[in-house]
Amino acid sequence: MPEPKKNDTTLAICIQEVTEDGSELNLGDNFSFEEISYLHQAFVADTIVNVIGINKVDCRLYYGDLPHTRKSVETIITYLSDKMKGRHKTALTKRFDVKALSPNRWGVKMDEIFRDCFDTGYKHVVFIGSRTPTLQSKMINMAIRLLHKSDAVFGPTVEGRYYLIGMSGAYHCNLASYDWRSPNIYSEVAEGLSARGLSWSEMEMWYAVEHPEDLEYLIRDINQFRFEGDELSAKETEKVLERIIKRQV
Repeated sequence: MPEPKKNDTTLAICIQEVTEDGSELNLGDNFSFEEISYLHQAFVADTIVNVIGINKVDCRLYYGDLPHTRKSVETIITYLSDKMKGRHKTALTKRFDVKALSPNRWGVKMDEIFRDCFDTGYKHVVFIGSRTPTLQSKMINMAIRLLHKSDAVFGPTVEGRYYLIGMSGAYHCNLASYDWRSPNIYSEVAEGLSARGLSWSEMEMWYAVEHPEDLEYLIRDINQFRFEGDELSAKETEKVLERIIKRQV
């Protein structure tokens, strides 16, 4: 049996490739591959910043061990290590791990991450991808609270997919067995959990940035953050978007 962790909850972030079973980071012809790569790095950096300061929660970053992804991870971690201060800097040092996975399809990577987290000794695991830079800590905290009341928590997108999946106590659902290209993947996984007699809770609907129309949601939310006096959320994403827009004008 694994030794219990000091913190019993971990937030697992998995970097998504440009194309992952059923989803694709395609922002239109106005964005070059290089611009999309820089923007995606900003998504990952902002996601880490959003969650690294959550109390009593560890953070783990997973990625498929491909040369370009490995280099991207190194760039992001070096940048954040130099930039972060105070409790965020401490959390990055003491409550943050990075782990490479064998390159594989999305469901297999999800499966490996949940198993690794539970085998390491965590009781509650919240999983998110790398295309949700506006997913704030308050939403992660809500997912954690729900996990203390049910076996799983799901965060749906408008396309019928997920922006978040959490499991509590053990790995209840073999995510590698599902076809993540299915347009009904949300209901299929939820029904699979219910068929096992397990309980699950649902988060509010959110979005992953994958298509040109998703940029409208992203920019809307960044503007709302700034209006509310939040100068930190999605800050790196905002910087990259501003540079891209200036080059296009």
